Amino acid sequence: MAVRLILMTGITGLSKQNTFVLAIRDTDVVAAALRQALAEASPEERPGLERAAALVDSTASATESVLRARWVRSRLAAVGFTGDIASVAAVKALRQAVPNAAAVPLVPPVNVP
Repeated sequence: MAVRLILMTGITGLSKQNTFVLAIRDTDVVAAALRQALAEASPEERPGLERAAALVDSTASATESVLRARWVRSRLAAVGFTGDIASVAAVKALRQAVPNAAAVPLVPPVNVP
């Protein structure tokens, strides 16, 4: 995966622990592997590898806000939430999906795709 969003638990106060989303980008490693595979690919393999390379490139250019928005939407979808993503209900569903998560930074801007 070119970009991974992982949950990390950190201490934010003397007695409070929260879960944070951390983006780890290893796009350069994936892109290099795809370039190597493309260099050695048969004509039949090239279209799939070229598509994979395009996906890595599009993911690599995504901002952290976009990545966080995608992550939040995937967590909301996993718990079956289909309402307004900017609503209090969305925050509640997110807290159920990711207990102890710091809700404010997890809720994406409404205009982020």
